Amino acid sequence: MIVRHLQDIIGTENETTAETWSSRRMLLKKDQMGFSFHDTVIYAGTETHIWYQNHLEAVYCVQGKGEIETVADGKVYPINDGTMYALNEHDEHYLRATEDMRLICVFNPPLTGRETHDENGVYPLIEE
Repeated sequence: MIVRHLQDIIGTENETTAETWSSRRMLLKKDQMGFSFHDTVIYAGTETHIWYQNHLEAVYCVQGKGEIETVADGKVYPINDGTMYALNEHDEHYLRATEDMRLICVFNPPLTGRETHDENGVYPLIEE
């Protein structure tokens, strides 16, 4: 059994931060669960370009407000607590937060913990 506490992850190598977000990575590839599990904060007033070409992601908002805009068709979807969205087609998108948003995220294939967005908003596929 794996038991982890958020307060034990914040400020460690399992927390990855960028200008617009912080990802606290609670389960990673090395845990051999077949997915990775993240507690992520998107900072208020920011916009993040994301295009997970190598991963599928499901996201559940537990706090805050914002929106997601898909690049392919320009559709905008509001996000608030209780909203789930799944990037089942490697959807290129913009994620905007009007308030700090706390998101619970699952990635397949699982992340190793070293990933961060490249210039195109992509996480590389890292093999350990």
